Amino acid sequence: MKLTALGVWGGYPTRDAGTTSYLLQSESGYNLLLDCGSRAVTELEHELQPTQLDAVILSHYHEDHIADLGALRQYRQLYPLGQDDWDGMLLPIYAHAENEYEFSKLTLDGVSQGRAYDTANGLKIGPFDITFLKTVHPVVNYAMRIVERKSGQILVYTGDTGYLAELVNFAKDADLLLADVYFFKDKQRMPNHLSSIEAGEIAQAACVKKLILTHLPQFGNLELLRKEAAQSTGGKVIVELAEPHKKWQL
Repeated sequence: MKLTALGVWGGYPTRDAGTTSYLLQSESGYNLLLDCGSRAVTELEHELQPTQLDAVILSHYHEDHIADLGALRQYRQLYPLGQDDWDGMLLPIYAHAENEYEFSKLTLDGVSQGRAYDTANGLKIGPFDITFLKTVHPVVNYAMRIVERKSGQILVYTGDTGYLAELVNFAKDADLLLADVYFFKDKQRMPNHLSSIEAGEIAQAACVKKLILTHLPQFGNLELLRKEAAQSTGGKVIVELAEPHKKWQL
């Protein structure tokens, strides 16, 4: 699997970079978009044609995770049929259906189809098996454990979450943990996002190979944020900051 960061900020775009969105690609060439924050479409164009997306999956409905959904669907709606082998296929958008109003907006005739994921039994999307964990957040958010069936590689994406002990088992032995870290170590047990220390402790306890900090704060020294997380792992986990167009080969 290959993971590419498109947007990495929490809340709002800044410094010529957008909010949470990631491109996950399998060995077989399947292209899955994890969340679709601001600037996702224009950043995606640097990686592949947006019409080449096979599916989108959303962690929750906060604007910084869905801001570019409308632009993505407009792109596909207006893109000329037959160009670059574009055949106008419906784009599946997977999300939870616990907010009926937001879920209903995912379907657009002739363009996209909202599909509710099974939070109890998991989901198969292309080459991926995905299971879910409801997290601590002001609105319903689901973390995802994504396993590529062919390689057995594991990516865990928290979406947005405050501290949750269950994340340790959920992220167990992951090749990469992509964690929402919006706070430095002076703020812990917050009801919406992880602190650097908490993310590091979860990564260390779960024995993950690499921890990537995302949903980053707009203020403060981000290298300090990374160092705080790394120190809390006891040096046992590689810790990196997400940056637009940075890539990780699992």
